[in-house]
Amino acid sequence: MNPSAASSKSTLKQQWQEFWFYFSVSKTAVAGLVFLVLVVLMALFADVISPHEPAEQYRQFAKLPPAWKEGGQMQFFLGTDYAGRDMLSRIIHGSRLSLLAGAIVVVLSLSVGVFLGLVAGYRGGWLETTIMRVMDTIMAVPGLLLALVLVAILGPGLLNAMVAIAITYTPYFVRLTRASTLSELNRDYVTASKMTGASSTRLMFVSILPNCMAPVIVQGTLSFSTAILDTAALGFLGMGAQAPTPEWGTLIAENRDLILNAPWTVTFPGIAILLAVLAINLVGDGLRDALDPKLKRS
Repeated sequence: MNPSAASSKSTLKQQWQEFWFYFSVSKTAVAGLVFLVLVVLMALFADVISPHEPAEQYRQFAKLPPAWKEGGQMQFFLGTDYAGRDMLSRIIHGSRLSLLAGAIVVVLSLSVGVFLGLVAGYRGGWLETTIMRVMDTIMAVPGLLLALVLVAILGPGLLNAMVAIAITYTPYFVRLTRASTLSELNRDYVTASKMTGASSTRLMFVSILPNCMAPVIVQGTLSFSTAILDTAALGFLGMGAQAPTPEWGTLIAENRDLILNAPWTVTFPGIAILLAVLAINLVGDGLRDALDPKLKRS
């Protein structure tokens, strides 16, 4: 094996071990990670583990309470909704859409935000002023309200909801990346790269960007949980995923009239959102402790 390749592999392994050491110090972060992995696996294998098809209706069993039994055999562990659809199956399949929506929102906003923040911080001048004033304008409007306006313009639907939410999240990544870029510009390694004749593109994306990613990763993790919440909120308001699509917010919306007669139809989707968001936030806190040198515990 090439000595330099072996050294690089050894360094990477050491960095991973150091990261895991600081991350695992927080038992709540590890618990959140385990739960999040289970939710992801549930979403990936939803077709296999769900007891019923999410859209299959059993009209004769409509609005049955959880753990209802027939002939000693459990039929609907979390009960059924107004149309006799199995709530457990719909929640399991809803995890797929909710996690996918959150991931797409974060990828879109992070990609655009990091690029614009990097350009603004490195180039400066009128370009920086223009980018940051646009971001300030977006941030001046409450995020969910702006997302509602954008979805009203684009039209209701899960895809349009994801695009709208991604636009409202972009300024946070722009500001964070710009600040990190400005702090890195005067470092010795950047000066050395300039002296060797490195191009601006190489300086931005090869030299500076990797050193700005730690806070961006933490922000992305926390934005993931918020994106799930906002997607569910738009779905509840009828501007996101449309019924009968089994998205968590839509599940609550289509059963909200049953909150007194069949409370399990809105309670269990709400609990699913709560637990998923809590797990992601715990992982985000663990990442912050592991990646931020100022917060690393001795």
